[in-house]
Amino acid sequence: MKDSILITGNAGLLGSNLADYVLKNHPEFEVVGIDNLFGGYLENVSKEVIFYNRDLAHDNIDDIFEKHKFKYVYHMAAYAAEGLSPFMRRFNWQNNSVSTANIINACIKYNVKRLVYTSSMSVYGHGDLKLNRFDENDQPRPIDPYGISKYACEMDIQVAGEQHNLDWCIIRPHNIYGEKQNIWDKYRNVLGIWMYQILHNEPMLIYGDGEQTRAFTYVDDNLEPLWNAAVSEKASKQIINLGGVKGYTINEAANVLAEIINYDKIEHREARHEVKWAVPTYQKSIDILGFEDKTSLKDGLAKMWEWAKKQKDKPQYKWENYEISNGIYSYWK
Repeated sequence: MKDSILITGNAGLLGSNLADYVLKNHPEFEVVGIDNLFGGYLENVSKEVIFYNRDLAHDNIDDIFEKHKFKYVYHMAAYAAEGLSPFMRRFNWQNNSVSTANIINACIKYNVKRLVYTSSMSVYGHGDLKLNRFDENDQPRPIDPYGISKYACEMDIQVAGEQHNLDWCIIRPHNIYGEKQNIWDKYRNVLGIWMYQILHNEPMLIYGDGEQTRAFTYVDDNLEPLWNAAVSEKASKQIINLGGVKGYTINEAANVLAEIINYDKIEHREARHEVKWAVPTYQKSIDILGFEDKTSLKDGLAKMWEWAKKQKDKPQYKWENYEISNGIYSYWK
């Protein structure tokens, strides 16, 4: 009988690609996925995955845990629209934090060997301005509800480790991109947003002066490290940045994509509330997870663009009602 692993957010970018990796490289494991299909797509999910369409914030999942007796759980489900979160606080907390609480409860109740949680670089906030890099030893200082909720989930998981002996590994990914990314959501994933805009002959939008610095990582480079986060003893109860070796300004990233596609429509819009730079340290991911930065931004974007061109067009998701609209940016009205 095969051991089972669970991947929440299985219809999204990271969850679907990780499932494909496990099925190909570790066939001794049964892969189970959960997703509410709010931001992910069923077409991303391998036919070999045992898939459940459930909402982790509202639906009972005891039957799934009871049936499959998971050895490892990857909790990747989240709505990562960081800039939108100040205008959708209740949704942010339900979707990110309540769902995580339910996963923690199930992992404790059903004796999961290790929970791997994909947190976010947003927990760092502005970070240590002297270092110009986010380090795992920094004191998190998130600046928006999304980052606050992800940090709260991190702390809850650590407390579960102390009180209930739940083993865990917390991963802080940095701007992962690639095939199977949701390019139809105008609130998140800047590289995907640009590809949607290009496919519709719209200008690539940059908010503010474009000198914000970000680190991008092609999805395939993260899959083996994520596997190691579950199975390596060295990863037990560790917080680890993943990806993002090189920093790019948003202007530079836009120019890389524009050069690949030979596109010259770029426009700047009003700035939004966000950190100026977000580049991580990465030595810990190399030492513990075996991370290798194999794919340059240019090569990764070229691969993603070839995939994007082949996708059936979908309507771009837009919120019809925000919880609050006070101070919302003009381009989201």
